[in-house]
Amino acid sequence: MKETTPIPASLHHVAFRPTREGSKFPTIIAVHGRGADENDLVPLVLSLERPDLLLISPRAPFTFPSGGYTWYDVVQEGVPNPQVFGQSLTLFQKFIDEITAGYPVDSDRLVLLGFSQGSVMAYATALSHPTSFRAVAALSGYIPLRSGLKFDLDKLNTLPFFISHGMYDEIIPTRFGRQAAEFLKEAKAQVTYREYAMGHQVSNETMLDLSRWLKAILP
Repeated sequence: MKETTPIPASLHHVAFRPTREGSKFPTIIAVHGRGADENDLVPLVLSLERPDLLLISPRAPFTFPSGGYTWYDVVQEGVPNPQVFGQSLTLFQKFIDEITAGYPVDSDRLVLLGFSQGSVMAYATALSHPTSFRAVAALSGYIPLRSGLKFDLDKLNTLPFFISHGMYDEIIPTRFGRQAAEFLKEAKAQVTYREYAMGHQVSNETMLDLSRWLKAILP
């Protein structure tokens, strides 16, 4: 992948095009966590060594007091501020529509990948519009079940999820990852769940498992 000039869109972002020619490409939208920015997950996706992928990574719309950006404020553990969260989701959905129209995105092979708050954004978006995505990778996040959002759970049987979580996560406890996996399994989604001996982070082992999963989803 090689970095390219981003198109005008609702969210500031970086874009990396495939190194090979083509009209439409499998695409990953990488969604960063609180206190980070649009560049945070780029090295992780580049480490997958998939020159056929188009990578789009947006910046969250709100500044975080200690640096970086954030998608929402936290009311209590596992509960986003509904007003700010709603604003971000509206902007994010508009952004997805814009980049799908403006980049050579294969809409049948569009994958959401999020870390921490980015996973929450990915979950909320995919569960609300499950037929719009090929798969979801949620790293160290949670499903915002108490956000008031209405999820379309009847169409999850064809949507694969890769969920990873650290056993010693001090930011978002491991139980949230387990709850997400169980919730999605009950909704008949295809779930791959992994726990690792780590904190609130992404390990090399995580990336190896994610790479294998992604190869099966996007051969």
